[in-house]
Amino acid sequence: MKKIINTSKAPAPIGPYNQAVLSKDTLYISGQIPIDPATGELVQNDIKAETRQSMENLKAILAEAEMSFDNVVKSSIFLSDMNQFPQVNEVYASYFDTDTAPARETVEVANLPKFVNVEISMIAVK
Repeated sequence: MKKIINTSKAPAPIGPYNQAVLSKDTLYISGQIPIDPATGELVQNDIKAETRQSMENLKAILAEAEMSFDNVVKSSIFLSDMNQFPQVNEVYASYFDTDTAPARETVEVANLPKFVNVEISMIAVK
């Protein structure tokens, strides 16, 4: 059985999907891009701010599922330019304890939704 997780504190999906799905104790969070949920506008032109907004969107979804970044076991980061990896990594690292950080991959892709520079998805377990 699955439970759909959605919150107004993160951007509404821009396609036929939900922000997250909880199956038993595992939460699968859809990729989050840097959309400010308060305005619906993209955060652009500063990769650190874009990453922070994406992480804040993930944080809101985790909270809606009564979880936190401590519950995250796997992250996937998609970048439009791998040269921005150091800045993205710096912001991403500020949300985790290095000793208990989740597994992760980071890949460069040709394009992302709305042509943003970063998208991050996560899997968390209660």
